[in-house]
Amino acid sequence: MPLVSRHPAVVLLLLLLLAGCSEAPKPLPSPVTLEGDIFGTFYQVTIADPITGERRDALEAGILAELAAVDAAMSTYRDDAELVAFNQAPVGEWQSLSAPLIEVLAIARSVARSSGGAFDVTVGGLVNLWSFGPEARPRAVPDAATIAARLAEVGMDTLELDVDEGRARRLRDVFVDLSGVAKGHATDRVAAYLSAQGLEHYLVNLGGELKVAGFRDAEQAPWRIGIEVPRDGRPQAQHVLALQDTSVATSGDYRNYFEEDGRRYSHTIDPRTGRPIRHRLASVTVMHPSNARADAWSTAMTVLGEEEGMALARQEALAVLMLVRDGDGWRSLASPAFAERLGESVVEELGLEVADEPGRDDQARADVDAASANTLE
Repeated sequence: MPLVSRHPAVVLLLLLLLAGCSEAPKPLPSPVTLEGDIFGTFYQVTIADPITGERRDALEAGILAELAAVDAAMSTYRDDAELVAFNQAPVGEWQSLSAPLIEVLAIARSVARSSGGAFDVTVGGLVNLWSFGPEARPRAVPDAATIAARLAEVGMDTLELDVDEGRARRLRDVFVDLSGVAKGHATDRVAAYLSAQGLEHYLVNLGGELKVAGFRDAEQAPWRIGIEVPRDGRPQAQHVLALQDTSVATSGDYRNYFEEDGRRYSHTIDPRTGRPIRHRLASVTVMHPSNARADAWSTAMTVLGEEEGMALARQEALAVLMLVRDGDGWRSLASPAFAERLGESVVEELGLEVADEPGRDDQARADVDAASANTLE
């Protein structure tokens, strides 16, 4: 007697039973990390939701597509980038721009106005002059006359936006550089993509700009991130923060600089003076739902320095943590909103100093307001 019936119906039934017994793809061990290089830095996406290998590959392709779209729109290093074309367009002529580029320019304009011009995306000409932009040149200190000439060209009043019509124009031949906000925008886009794919638990880290959602494991432990300071020339974590459903951006003056005649020149250019910043503030971390805004705010406060920056943080109710050089060590200064987000017990545990000196901050706030009135309409 044959082992298998020759009857077609019986054969079909056996095949269906065998197919039903095959195992579904198993989820990968959690968490899953996707990482690589982008924008001259790195990206790292950690996913705590259960996903299969096939879905991991699809998600990685989607993440790379989001990053590539930002690069194509906002890079100053690609000849075919939308922002490069805008910078090369005739002065005074309206240019139709993509919705993401208009959105980022609008964020930049908002933070510029609120910071009294401490954040200014038209500062690209000065960034290039100081050898920190796409124009390759020897790293040397420019002369005062050249700095003054470049400084006279910049200013957010040279950039006009028509958000409703999706267009913008340069009123002078300025070089728009979005490096202080585009990386935050890219972080937001990757996070939005992951949420749209139904993921609830992830961490996006784009060159130190971070956005977290949900928890990092099944025990509902929060995501933990480190706030760095340079020790022995290498960044090390000064504080470790437990975060959930928020984003964090950090700007610092210790990662990109050059030295000449024993003096260090930071890559952060003060748009008000045309020169690299010089103060004790080493880094600024901003916690905000929008990483693009956190990115821009952290840059603005790095320019302003400890007192003016903290006054602005209080004025705008921003959650800000500053690391300030203090001899051979560091002071950790938190805004009231930052302290409130962490809670009193965590503030004490981390040894944070909360900015609660109204007299000093009121004067610094007046300085910010005066600068704003003189810089922007």
